[in-house]
Amino acid sequence: MTIKAGNVVSHACAQEWGVGKVMEVTATRATIQFSDGKERKIASSHFMSLEPAPASSYVKPPEPAPVAKAPRATKKAAVKKK
Repeated sequence: MTIKAGNVVSHACAQEWGVGKVMEVTATRATIQFSDGKERKIASSHFMSLEPAPASSYVKPPEPAPVAKAPRATKKAAVKKK
């Protein structure tokens, strides 16, 4: 199987990851966004573990909810009493 960006694949040895979409391919690895929500880098030596999957089986993972940051407390200048 030739791995190209946009391919939908599954990993034969890690079915619990679900189906993934190939995001980027270099000579040494592929970056794949799996439906379990994690992006993984697969070494080219492990490409034979990737199997084609139907495009309709890829479910984009949900976007993480934005986290609101609490305002920082300001430092007050220490007032010395004489």
